[in-house]
Amino acid sequence: MDSPNDDTVTFADLQIHPSVLQALNDVGYESPSAIQAATIPALMSGSDVVGLAQTGTGKTAAFAVPILSKIDTSSKVTQALVLAPTRELALQVAEAFSRYGAHLPQINVLPIYGGASYTTQLAGLKRGAQVVVGTPGRVIDHLERGTLDLSHVDYLVLDEADEMLTMGFAEEVERILAETPEYKQVALFSATMPPAIRKLSNKYLHDPTEVKVDAKTATADNISQRYIQVAGPRKMDALTRVLEVEQFEAMIVFVRTKQATEEVAEKLRARGFSAAAINGDIPQAVRGADIACAQLRHSARQRVLRAPDRSHRTGGAVGVGAAFRVAAGTPPAQVDREGDPTKAHRSSTAQRRRRQRTAGVEIRRLHHRQSRVARSGAVPSSGRGLRAR
Repeated sequence: MDSPNDDTVTFADLQIHPSVLQALNDVGYESPSAIQAATIPALMSGSDVVGLAQTGTGKTAAFAVPILSKIDTSSKVTQALVLAPTRELALQVAEAFSRYGAHLPQINVLPIYGGASYTTQLAGLKRGAQVVVGTPGRVIDHLERGTLDLSHVDYLVLDEADEMLTMGFAEEVERILAETPEYKQVALFSATMPPAIRKLSNKYLHDPTEVKVDAKTATADNISQRYIQVAGPRKMDALTRVLEVEQFEAMIVFVRTKQATEEVAEKLRARGFSAAAINGDIPQAVRGADIACAQLRHSARQRVLRAPDRSHRTGGAVGVGAAFRVAAGTPPAQVDREGDPTKAHRSSTAQRRRRQRTAGVEIRRLHHRQSRVARSGAVPSSGRGLRAR
């Protein structure tokens, strides 16, 4: 069903736990968003839910609030498991659970993800965590070690399920689901509904309530979108030409994999640009230092950060005026990702390598001419080489 958008509904009308309601009041929440108003009652009533919504619609509270309202805080066993595709999202979701559960007695929320010390996670699991938020790979690791028991899970959430499958976690997700009890409440959230997600829903969800939230605007008013249509081997040439001719304070370039961040950053450095890679294998403190360092540089063409699709969740990238995505995704997800890095109320340009059609968004095509750097190996300088149609 399409989600309601009744501004007269308040959180107090949704029969959530008084302690959770108090926490929502503390953080300034007054009325639920569209997806919250539709999802919270369904989950409170015990129904499985499929939620179609992009980032920024309030979907984390849509599943965290009812889970916290129903969880048994007197028991230390793991009762809720939330799977997220990246460590950044896992941390954000865990922080939201802790915030909304601030007034619940003895509630423990534990994020588990790769790249972090096992010691802290093992201590947290031994102490007891009613809510575990984790990435598929690290959850599998703990299952294999016997340090995570999912036999008492009553609530399971797949957050950004389409991203998890795109990142190759289908087998891990299936294995984790097999470790949970047959009878549990399941919520699946996805920006899109490809066949693989529909298949997963049909297999593991029982007569789910489907909630769909249509974005009011496809993209922010201060973001202009353009695309460049080039053959695969010429992607680096096209990117170099954009860096030569575009005026920007800083740029984030999104790629698909961690390995690609390092490879393309190295190629950009070889072409005279100062580029830093940001990916999940780089410690958070180092990533933050790279961003801070980029923001202090004075030469506009020296500030390029390479990031895999989801690592822009590290926080607001102040000063970033352009985003370039090497391989465009589906239109709704693409708009979602382009908006995120430039949320600091500044005008921005989103460049794509290949064309995507998005309803309500005007996207101009840029015609690419070969970069002087590619032809001669010269240090980048401004000049003509891209023209809009």
